[in-house]
Amino acid sequence: MENILLPSSIRFEESERPNEGILVVEPCFHGYGTTLGNALRRVLLSSLPGAAVTAVKIQGVSHEFQAIENVKEDALEIILNLKSLRMKVFSDEPVILKISSTGIKKVTAADIEPNADVEIVNPELLIANVTSDSATFEMEITVRKGRGYSATEERTNEVHDLGTIGIDALFSPIRNVGYRVEDTRVGEITNYDKLIMTIETDGTVTPEAAVNESAKILIDYFKLMLQSPADTAELGNEVSEEIQPTVE
Repeated sequence: MENILLPSSIRFEESERPNEGILVVEPCFHGYGTTLGNALRRVLLSSLPGAAVTAVKIQGVSHEFQAIENVKEDALEIILNLKSLRMKVFSDEPVILKISSTGIKKVTAADIEPNADVEIVNPELLIANVTSDSATFEMEITVRKGRGYSATEERTNEVHDLGTIGIDALFSPIRNVGYRVEDTRVGEITNYDKLIMTIETDGTVTPEAAVNESAKILIDYFKLMLQSPADTAELGNEVSEEIQPTVE
């Protein structure tokens, strides 16, 4: 009996959109295009490490529904803007970023004071509009690493200063993943699969690196199934230490 055909071509094609890559895998044994595409898509969307804003403290603001004197946006609008802030965090602990601005100004992510533990990927992001020459706008932004989605209520171990507002955080660096499966020919057989995946990231990781990390996570799980029950726990610990998540 012949073996199941393995893909002979795995490549990334260029996309016209920034931070987007197109993965093409072919030929796949019939049905395996959907199997691979669905597994990779689920891991890409749920399991990759990233960074997000988890709390904010704005001078003169005590709650998220409060209007801010001499600022066009209220606290809630600023929080919504901060949810779009994308960054690479190089510390395993939460990092506090600071903004201090005086006078009429469009405050953007570029106004965040430099921090060796954080690299801002979208410095053009608008945070707030200060509308008075005499106004002072000061803010502290807490960012940290994580995976998936984290609601404020679930982070019970966090301790905030008075006036600090917790923010629901989406850590995933993946904006969107889609895939389709087309027929492809191998010799006279025409019902093999061609998997085409479109991966869009937030710019903190490349599509290629995201796919690599997702494949490593799946390999970790499948390795456990090759072992006897007695070896499973030991192998699980070894794999976790050997393959650590990396974001390029």
